[in-house]
Amino acid sequence: MSLKFKEPAPITDHLNPLESMMQRFDEAANILGLDESTYNALKSPEKAVIVSLPVTMDDGKIKVFQGYRVVHSSKLGPSKGGIRYSMGVNLDEVKALAAWMTWKCAVVGIPYGGGKGGIQCDPRTMSDGELERLTRAFTGAMRDVFGPEKDIPAPDMGTNPQTMAWIMDEYSKLVGQASPAVVTGKPLVLGGSLGRVEATGRGVMVSTRSAMAKLKMTPTQCTCAVQGFGNVGSISAKLIEQQGVTIVAISDVSGAYYNPDGLNVEEAIEYVTKHKSLDGYKGGNMITNEELLELDVDILVPAALEDQITEENAGRIKAKLIVEGANGPTASTADKILDEKGILVVPDILANAGGVSVSYFEWVQNRLGYFWTEERVNRRADRIMKLAFDNVYKTSKKHKCSMRTAAYVVAIEKVADTLKLRGIF
Repeated sequence: MSLKFKEPAPITDHLNPLESMMQRFDEAANILGLDESTYNALKSPEKAVIVSLPVTMDDGKIKVFQGYRVVHSSKLGPSKGGIRYSMGVNLDEVKALAAWMTWKCAVVGIPYGGGKGGIQCDPRTMSDGELERLTRAFTGAMRDVFGPEKDIPAPDMGTNPQTMAWIMDEYSKLVGQASPAVVTGKPLVLGGSLGRVEATGRGVMVSTRSAMAKLKMTPTQCTCAVQGFGNVGSISAKLIEQQGVTIVAISDVSGAYYNPDGLNVEEAIEYVTKHKSLDGYKGGNMITNEELLELDVDILVPAALEDQITEENAGRIKAKLIVEGANGPTASTADKILDEKGILVVPDILANAGGVSVSYFEWVQNRLGYFWTEERVNRRADRIMKLAFDNVYKTSKKHKCSMRTAAYVVAIEKVADTLKLRGIF
């Protein structure tokens, strides 16, 4: 029998990503008519590991850090997902992010489940030596969780290729053999993949191009605002500009910069490389990050933080197309407002899945012991993103629902079918 799930309670705490994820999960589950057993099996993580990590600090004192790793699903393959170092890390956040990784991998059709990890710390206040000792302690505590065939970490907020190098080295020592495939996002010299740095931004560009084709938008007649100018935002802006679109606004923590005649993205990237932020950038007039979201543009790419588009400002957004470069930039309470305005939203689990697609390629290359050219990596990643977009778009038309709900439908149906075929105890 098919189960109708109760209407999820309205979210009062926008900062709880687990509630936000579950609200969207329930919508898709209702469309699919999931039975109660499958629903319960899919919403619960397979494994949540919490560890205490005693680390000797530079002053000789021992400090104990809390570390987490959640494996949401390993039904489609080994679990995959980043490790974040942040004071805000908590179990609810890690559970939600692990589930998002399950749906993200399923929606683009790569053979991974979802996982996520984190350590409650402030990496900005720690020396390289302290970070290395913390990372190696975490790897040791997770030796039975991590593995090229079991659970594969990657960089996330507060971690980088150097962190992955330490994990790979420590894990290799623990198992007694070189094991580059245990992590992705490694430095190139240790088995990283060409094309990985640009992969997420490139996926955002492919999603934008695909959506514009469906909406019959001519790139050379379109304007775009990009919120966030880190790795994802800057590369998205550069590659979308190369498609002929005029980028009229960009932003980072220093504020937003707007020029109705268009900005030179390459110049802005060079400015940030030199000055570490956009602060003092003269290419456009300064506005706030909030004003950037409400500009009269054709395309909006939120590539900064969670919950930037909320029920409070969603009604004032003028873009015809939103492509989510960040994870969770739209609060679930804003979904209905954007939908009623007829705005096409390419959701995060689809739009920014270029990163995990190329992480998969890195893992494949490590296991083959043979590395591809950047051109081949890009070509294959573009194909994955285009096919995934078309599949989600077709599903949204079939069920008469938003692209976000359709992405969850595609992902949940795939994992549910696999679960039924493999069997639930």
